[in-house]
Amino acid sequence: MKLGIKGKVAVVTAASKGIGFAVAKEFAKEGVNLVINSRDKENLKKAREILEKYGVDVLTVDGDLRNDDTLKKIFNSTIEKFGKADILFLNAGGPKPGGFFDVTAGDWEESFKLNFLSAQKLSTLFAPKMEENKWGRIIYLTSISVRNPIPNLILSNGIRMAVTGMMKTLSRELAPFGVTVNAVAPGYTLTDRVKQLIEDTAKREGISFEEALEKASEKIPMKRMGKPEEIAAVVIFLASERAAFLTGQTIVVDGGQDMTSV
Repeated sequence: MKLGIKGKVAVVTAASKGIGFAVAKEFAKEGVNLVINSRDKENLKKAREILEKYGVDVLTVDGDLRNDDTLKKIFNSTIEKFGKADILFLNAGGPKPGGFFDVTAGDWEESFKLNFLSAQKLSTLFAPKMEENKWGRIIYLTSISVRNPIPNLILSNGIRMAVTGMMKTLSRELAPFGVTVNAVAPGYTLTDRVKQLIEDTAKREGISFEEALEKASEKIPMKRMGKPEEIAAVVIFLASERAAFLTGQTIVVDGGQDMTSV
């Protein structure tokens, strides 16, 4: 299938490992030039070295997405090098686990900055050029928690829903300009973040990591967790010309776990 995105420019945040890196790698395979971000300079350097092997230009921007200076740096560096961004994949580390009474007001504020405001501000910076060019793709990474709230993840459950509401609204405003706005909501995917959650569960329940992993996988009809590259495949399709009439949607990638009818 020809995706029609070779030569375009994609900004991928939190891209040095996990789902973010898998997405950046799939873009590189399609000939998409990249701007990648991470807080970890060393991991970012390693990611760039791998991605450049696919023959694309790769710009790295280190920094914390909770910091406005990082967001401005991502935008300004992208415009300086490429003149535009055609595609935004807005990803960030997940909020800390905990129930309603386990997290503080400070936890809510920091998570809101990381998982909502970073996406909102980068969309605000890049969308006008997409409007002008009459082409663009904005894709938010959320979570299956927007369909089925996950116990002990109150911050994710709340803030991912806010991102979903923003996505739905923005999609209608940008649709007349040929800019699509969607979200990808993974179920359990075997990333470092999910491994940490499984370790937390194992400690809480007094069982081994392997037992906790098997227990979590049993809830998934496919009896396994997803792979980052399986999430990336959906993101790449949403970014493609083939998905030009698909906007305002949350695509759940979870091995059949979500049982919501619509």
